[in-house]
Amino acid sequence: MPFDYEMEEIKVSPDYNWFRSSVPLKRIIVDDDDSKVWSLYDAGPKSIRCPIIFLPPVSGTAEVFFQQVLALTGWGYRVISLQYPVYWDLLEFCDGFRKLLDHLQLDKVHLFGASLGGFLAQKFAECTHKSPRVHSLILCNSFSDTSIFNQTWTANSFWLMPAFMLKKIVLGNFAKGPVDPKMADAIDFMVDRLESLNQSELASRLTLNCQNSYVEPHKIKDVAVTIIDVFDQSALSNEAKEEMYKLYPNARRAHLKTGGNFPYLCRSAEVNLYIQIHLRQFHGTRYAAINPAMVSAEELEVQKASLNQGNNSEEEV
Repeated sequence: MPFDYEMEEIKVSPDYNWFRSSVPLKRIIVDDDDSKVWSLYDAGPKSIRCPIIFLPPVSGTAEVFFQQVLALTGWGYRVISLQYPVYWDLLEFCDGFRKLLDHLQLDKVHLFGASLGGFLAQKFAECTHKSPRVHSLILCNSFSDTSIFNQTWTANSFWLMPAFMLKKIVLGNFAKGPVDPKMADAIDFMVDRLESLNQSELASRLTLNCQNSYVEPHKIKDVAVTIIDVFDQSALSNEAKEEMYKLYPNARRAHLKTGGNFPYLCRSAEVNLYIQIHLRQFHGTRYAAINPAMVSAEELEVQKASLNQGNNSEEEV
């Protein structure tokens, strides 16, 4: 490694500690099976009925979006970051997530999904298309067809594998070789989050990630979509990215030159800006995720950030 960096830099950072001490973790059961517990952070004005909800990747927990929670609530948004109970198939997940939204008394929501989280967000939008619950999608390093992982034949055996073997499978997708210090910190933090997951949590997520399924775009054609992806090394192939662009020809595209698998951790300023740009189209409607009193201050900040961003990233509309 060409860089020296402190282990667990994020875990001991003032921002992370402020997040952990100021935003309570809630645990909610909505299924008959009381072992299925949703864990979530719900921050920002509760008067907002159409918040943005963050769905993590296979290795992630609700904490991985702490930088988005802090930044966006600071600008008046209501933000929910969650982690899933153990669900073994997509319909079961969709049913559980719908019950969670009912429990939280949320009619429609905006979803930000990273990797598996993005796939689940698309499947949930598809699943509820007759009575829509998803107003918009932000898909970060995500995919639309599980066959890209060439694991559909093993999907049914993850439940048998010991935790160390499952962790090895997930770690195989993490960046190898030299990365900049911020990306190294992000990988460290995600390894730590991965360690916190038990065998059934990991096995069920890998099963959802790999069991044979694809998104049917005609069912979610009315949903506004932004696709965020990175140009450097990530677990997603270029073919998978191209497939997403084809699936959503009208999507806004936000490209980061670097950021690896976890840009929301190591390139949080750019990712937060793209989230704000995406959500701004709903300001002044009943689907706004922001406190109306905060809109003008927030828009000024977005304009300032857009000018200052330099050329590390670009957006196509």
